[in-house]
Amino acid sequence: MAEATISLNHYLMLSGILFTIGVFGVLTRRNAIAILMSVELMFNAVNITLVAFSDFVTPAALTGQIIALFTIVVAAAEAAVALAVVLLIYRSFKGINVDRINFMKW
Repeated sequence: MAEATISLNHYLMLSGILFTIGVFGVLTRRNAIAILMSVELMFNAVNITLVAFSDFVTPAALTGQIIALFTIVVAAAEAAVALAVVLLIYRSFKGINVDRINFMKW
């Protein structure tokens, strides 16, 4: 049975597709939670790219994995802060539709 080898192009295609789905979700969604999920999807696409480049370009160094780990930590902190902000907005406006939120206007 022949082994299927995954090349760098396969990882980059997967990452590009995930990032495109994330951008589409950010631009088309009105729900704040869905927008946050799309941003997390974009972060994960970048992590796949970092790890793939690290594995294929310099397999002995772990720089891509370390940077991806830092990205995961920052994404977790961002998700916690963003969820707290969304909960405050929900309490104030009785909904999380981003079209209705206009508290920055004069």
